[in-house]
Amino acid sequence: MPEFSYVAVDKNGKPSNGSITARDTGDAAVKIRALGIYPTTISTGKNAPHSAAKTPTTNAKAEQKAGQNAAQKMGKKVTRIQVLLFTREMADLLDAGLPIDRAFSVMIDQTDSDGLRAMLTTMQGDIRAGQPLSEALTRYPREFPALYANMVRAGEISGQLSGVMARLADFMEKESVRRSQIMAALTYPMVLISVAVLAVTFLLTFVIPKLSDVFKSMGANLPLPTAILLGTSAFLMKNWWEVILGVAAIVFGTRFYLKTDVGARSFDTVRLSVPLFGPLTLKIVSARLMRTLGTLLGGGVPILDAMDIAASALGNQIATEKILEARGGVRQGETLHESIGSVGLFPPLVRHMTAVGEETGRLPTMLLRTADTLDFEVDNTMRKLTSLVEPLVVLFMGGFVGFVVLSILLPIFNANDIVK
Repeated sequence: MPEFSYVAVDKNGKPSNGSITARDTGDAAVKIRALGIYPTTISTGKNAPHSAAKTPTTNAKAEQKAGQNAAQKMGKKVTRIQVLLFTREMADLLDAGLPIDRAFSVMIDQTDSDGLRAMLTTMQGDIRAGQPLSEALTRYPREFPALYANMVRAGEISGQLSGVMARLADFMEKESVRRSQIMAALTYPMVLISVAVLAVTFLLTFVIPKLSDVFKSMGANLPLPTAILLGTSAFLMKNWWEVILGVAAIVFGTRFYLKTDVGARSFDTVRLSVPLFGPLTLKIVSARLMRTLGTLLGGGVPILDAMDIAASALGNQIATEKILEARGGVRQGETLHESIGSVGLFPPLVRHMTAVGEETGRLPTMLLRTADTLDFEVDNTMRKLTSLVEPLVVLFMGGFVGFVVLSILLPIFNANDIVK
């Protein structure tokens, strides 16, 4: 595993640095947090960036200067991992008893990201002007979606903001791990497919054309496989730019269509109905639903608001419509498991575990456990599907190479009949 260097501070604001091995930056953040410290900088490499470990300060002139430069620096993107680290650090600082303004000063001074520093400086200014944190977050909907802001608002109302921030950090870590696992599972198949496409393109555009003149010089009629191969190669060589434009038009046209409501809904319907991949997509969506609902309800968000927020976070319009339909049932007095069961989309496990949670009074906990169970099933399914890709690509490449070899050898075997 790669090694990451980090700069971190403890609950008293004392800086420290070191290195740790992890799968990625998200995994490194989790491991560093387990040491009882919270990271402010994580970078690839063995030597920790000592210069970043500054002693926390509330120098008014520095904050004023940072505030003046905030507008020009906010053009720089704030990443998911930076938002995750902000959430975890805020939870720890508030849990240690620091006022929220002081917590922002610590994080502003520690971060090396201009974009994050500008965002935090602007938010600190809003808080000093009398706004609650939840309202300051709404200035940045891309970094802090509705789920995040509503959780923070519920924490402010209940007086448990540090606990809510910790729940949010746990939720974001789980989502980050899930995203990394999916990307890791897809990387290998995509590499194989890309290599196969490049190999086929190379054969058709560079190898086959060199044989074309030889076969044509033989005269007579060429065998059908040879004629197909030479025709395909000639078409690509003559119309390569049209092929590229056509592929680009299909790609961009498809992307544009999927951005429309009709296109997105059609694609989501196909995703849920395709064999093998449909059940996998449903489990991914269900796990996201359970984790989001469990996090929101555990943070004190009312169930109707939680269902509304969760519906917008599923990433699938069909599932969103079903949850909103279930929300209507809850509004009319049905229990959550009854309303989810009545829409007929989600796996039986979701309904049964939700019922257990309602009966035992531990609904948020049971929802989060259900999400973990579904994530485990998704991992197993992804590993099985990934293991099938390699032999399929090998079979495809073997079949194509066999077709090319057959097309080349047939004219040679029939040379006596072809030569004039």
